[in-house]
This record gives sequence, C-alpha cells and structure tokens, in this order.
Amino acid sequence: MPELPEVETVRRGLMPALLGRSLSRVVVRRADLRFPLPRDFGRRIEGQRVLDIDRRGKYLLINLTGDWVWLVHLGMSGSFRFGADAGRLTHDHLVIGTDAGMEIAFHDPRRFGFMDLAAADAIDRHPRLVGLGVDPLSAGFTAAYLRSRLAGRRSALKMALMDQAVVAGMGNIYASESLFRAGLSPAREAGSVPARGLARLTAAIGAVFAEAIAAGGSSLKDHVQPSGELGCFQHSFAVYDRAGRPCPGCSCDADAAGGIQRIVQGGRATYYCPRRQL
Repeated sequence: MPELPEVETVRRGLMPALLGRSLSRVVVRRADLRFPLPRDFGRRIEGQRVLDIDRRGKYLLINLTGDWVWLVHLGMSGSFRFGADAGRLTHDHLVIGTDAGMEIAFHDPRRFGFMDLAAADAIDRHPRLVGLGVDPLSAGFTAAYLRSRLAGRRSALKMALMDQAVVAGMGNIYASESLFRAGLSPAREAGSVPARGLARLTAAIGAVFAEAIAAGGSSLKDHVQPSGELGCFQHSFAVYDRAGRPCPGCSCDADAAGGIQRIVQGGRATYYCPRRQL
C-alpha cells in the first residue's frame, strides 16, 4: 500500500497538471472502487476548478470551487496518470479532462482505492480523517508528541508507529527503515523508549520520509508517479526486504545469525538488525 512518501509524490506530481485548472470533462467508468462513489460524483465535480491539493497522512485532499473537497485514498494499487495512455488502459476507472487539454486517469487494478466528496467546512470532521495523528512532515511532529502518544503503550514499537492515530502516513516499509536509523528494536515495548531514543526516532522518521519523497517514493509493485516515472527509494533501503544481508555500518553479518533478520508482526514482515537495534 502506498505510504506517505508515495502519496506526497503523487500530490506534487498532480499540482502542475491540476492546480488552477477546471475539470472540463469527467468520465466515471465504474460506480464503485473499494466503496461506491458518491452519488452523481462525475456531474458534481465536472466544471469545478482545483484550488489546491493537500495531503493528510495517506489521503489526498483536492480542494475545488463550490466549497467541495475531493478526498482520495490510493488503496493498494491506485495511481493517477497523465500522458498519451491516460484513459486508454484497462482499470482506468476515472478519466478527467482539464481546460488545458490534459487528460488524467485514475488507474486501480485491485480497486481498493477510495473517493468521497465533502463540504470544505466539514472536512475536518470526515470519519476518514478524524483521529489521524500528527503528520511527520509538520512542525508538530516532535519527540514530545511521540512521547505523549506512546506513553504507557505495551504493544511492539513498530506496531504502535503504524497506528495512524500515532504517525499519520506511516506504513510497513518506512517503519522498518526509520527504526533501523534510530537504533531501536521494532519488538521493544512502545512505552519503554527513553527520551534520547524518541529524539533519534523523530529525526529518523523525518529524514527517511524526506529522502523517500526526493526519490519519488518506493516502486515495488504498483507505485508510479503521475508522469509515469517509477520511484527510486527502494534502491536505498537499509533493511527492508534485505533479510540475511549485512546492514550498513554494522558487523552483524559476522554473527552466526547472519545479518538483517526478518520477523512477522501483525501479519506483516519486519526487517531489522538485532545487534544495532535495541
């Protein structure tokens, strides 16, 4: 599933194509994705102008004239694409034409994506957004904030970080990468991390996300940028999907256990270095 860096990459890719543009033509090819689209969805957004494109965690918020916000979650395989093939591929479920003559398609083979329309003055109360934690790219994401959200939690640290009420936009890949950089075990009790560890973790999350965004996200299966380009951050993974390999800056490969380890937490694979991460 796309995580914060992939969604932010999509947001930035859509900005030059949609910002200030009117949605002159909207073709809805499926009335449902993960859930049914809002009633008369195409008619209601057609003719609207895009005022801004925001993001909260893994959600895109496309602000339209008429005081509407078009809420988008990419699901497992959703992507926006423009170019010669937009609207011509199987699984292009929504096709939009702008007043600049550009066509943009929402492509979602697995149909786990989600779209909704909400009044702009009610978006903060939308059930998909209520309860989201602080965005890691915002000034409010601090060690003090993490301490307040993790205090007293006995669950594994990685599982706590993936709780969207704690870190909005965090997912499996970047939790493993961030914990490696911070030198913290994914299996340790979340409420047991000392102040200095929380400071390292806060900085690590911010750095990992910033580097991933600069690289266009991670393209493992489905993620592509709106331009059709792949992300490149998968080539910079320190631990994710590297079980048995040596980790950077560590001699753990000399251990009998042999380098980076893989465990399963909450049904998801976790990769870490038992020597470096305590």
